[in-house]
Amino acid sequence: MSDATANLTGVWQGLYSYPEASAPVAFTATVLESGAWVSGSVHEVAYDEYGVAEVFATLLGRRSGASVTFTKTYDGSGGWNHDVLYAGTVSDDGTEVEGSWSIPGVWSGKFLMIRSQGPREASLRQVFETLSV
Repeated sequence: MSDATANLTGVWQGLYSYPEASAPVAFTATVLESGAWVSGSVHEVAYDEYGVAEVFATLLGRRSGASVTFTKTYDGSGGWNHDVLYAGTVSDDGTEVEGSWSIPGVWSGKFLMIRSQGPREASLRQVFETLSV
């Protein structure tokens, strides 16, 4: 088994960007992978037209090799209660997932998740900014 097909279970630090010049939003995802299924929870502190919103969501999706897709469903916290579709690719070493997200007909952007592992986490924003260019 290559690292890219290693189990995704664990804690991931991530960022997602908007199509505009807004700052990326950081999030923490706890992911469980069982067979072809991925599930988990997401916590983020985001900014909306009302200010700061601490929001929580669940995720549910599928994994096939290096490809992963999931739906993030906000739980209503912070007034957020919509779904976001994610599609990404697991890196060759199994420590990153990079891809795009969308709220069909509304927004879309890029995301990057890095498996929590000390020093690599600190470079997440720098790596993400190079992907956003």
